[in-house]
Amino acid sequence: MRRDFILSLAAFSCMGAWAAGPAQTLLVLGDSMSAEYGLARGTGWVALLGQRLAQHKINATVVNASVSGDTTAGGRARLPALLKQHRPAVVVIELGGNDALRGLALQSTEDNLKRMTQAAQDAGARVLLVGMQVPPNYGASYTQRFAAMFEAVARERKAALVPFLLAGVADGPDAATMFQADRIHPLAKAHPRMLDNVWPALRKLLG
Repeated sequence: MRRDFILSLAAFSCMGAWAAGPAQTLLVLGDSMSAEYGLARGTGWVALLGQRLAQHKINATVVNASVSGDTTAGGRARLPALLKQHRPAVVVIELGGNDALRGLALQSTEDNLKRMTQAAQDAGARVLLVGMQVPPNYGASYTQRFAAMFEAVARERKAALVPFLLAGVADGPDAATMFQADRIHPLAKAHPRMLDNVWPALRKLLG
């Protein structure tokens, strides 16, 4: 998931004639899964989210603050300034996969997720944690503990949860055809499914 550049913030405005009052801001804090790594701009799930909000006539602006290669520690360091700048009503945290790839301690990852969730909530935002899973070659114990970590944080902080961003993609019958050559990053055709995984929990937070 690592990449040596920082993705510029991209805002997708979903306002229309139906809107009454100011748009709420939805901040996505993620890694390459949300930063359109290896994809044409506008084809990742966050960009598709902007389109879906417009289709559902939800008055919201999406700010994609995702950075390829980012870890939970990186997200935790960046979040305070983003909260201050954008004052989001909803924060989507999609981080943790790179922690696993780098072999970082699970306790550290969990603590960072808790701290980010609390910081967003303290700023008045509703939080959606987007979980990730690691391949079985990491070992049964680690894979189970890693997946359970997101649920534990969401339960403790009373945040919304998507258990697995790549459900139906990484574990689907055509998984081998859904990824780029690195076998880590999904192709554009997988991103509508990724959005479908996020949408039900996110829709409940948008009012």
